[in-house]
Amino acid sequence: MKRLLPILLLTLLFSCNNQAQTNPKQEAVKNAKPIEVPLKNGLAKAYFASGCFWCVEAVYESVKGVNEAISGYSGGYTQNPTYEISNTGLTGHAEAVEVIYDPKVVSFSTLVDVYFASQNPTQVNGQGPDRGSQYRSIIFYQNEAQKKIIEEKKAALAKQLNATIAAEVYPFQKFWKAEDYHQNYEKLHPENPYIQNVSIPRLKKFQAKMPEVLKEKH
Repeated sequence: MKRLLPILLLTLLFSCNNQAQTNPKQEAVKNAKPIEVPLKNGLAKAYFASGCFWCVEAVYESVKGVNEAISGYSGGYTQNPTYEISNTGLTGHAEAVEVIYDPKVVSFSTLVDVYFASQNPTQVNGQGPDRGSQYRSIIFYQNEAQKKIIEEKKAALAKQLNATIAAEVYPFQKFWKAEDYHQNYEKLHPENPYIQNVSIPRLKKFQAKMPEVLKEKH
């Protein structure tokens, strides 16, 4: 966990996490019509949740064609989520990143490959030490073409690993930008113990898997 919680509160959070993913409001989010984000200045946006957003932001910003990755929250049913509220596991939201990329340089399909290569694809409700529905894996689609790409890659990976892939597939609705102190966290706080022991090792493990997609420097 990125922060220590009192034992009583921790017990409450874990008892409520699954409820946050199965209530009627959450089901409505899963069944909603996807919202497509238009290109701006030739750049597209894609959205992914895969554990701690500090880690995921660093991964995507190391990829050629990615202009920026922004930490935030998505996939839930509450308005204006904050870090503290999201951490309760009761908002339906997961820590997510908005990936701003040049589709002429890197495709959505490749970004999905990056997603699966940079995580433990079979871990449910979390990545590494971060556990709870707010850390669950979600890939967001904006149209049927993206949904098809995600589902085909997810099915192929399940067959390859002979295992169930934990990532959920959601129609994109809205991305809420996280607080300023979360942005570029890995770059700005390299001495942070979490960054040193979790984020950087995760980044390096991904980079070893897909060196062909990396920028010359990160």
